Amino acid sequence: MDDNAVLNRIGKLADEELELEESHAESPLSTEQKQRLKAIEVELDQCWDLLRQRRARRHAGQDPDLAAVRNEEVVEKYLQ
Repeated sequence: MDDNAVLNRIGKLADEELELEESHAESPLSTEQKQRLKAIEVELDQCWDLLRQRRARRHAGQDPDLAAVRNEEVVEKYLQ
């Protein structure tokens, strides 16, 4: 996945996240919606991480295509 594809995926996920958040303005999210929102948040973190990896590899003169999506456990525990 190249940078543009990652950015496009981020845009689509952000749009879906916003739609979900706005849809429950007057009622709470269903269990399914909460699960989907969590999945979107994780995938967004993975996409941003992948984009950062690609940019860092490119800046270091390495092949950005060797960057890989890291699993949820890695990207969700950066600040812990």
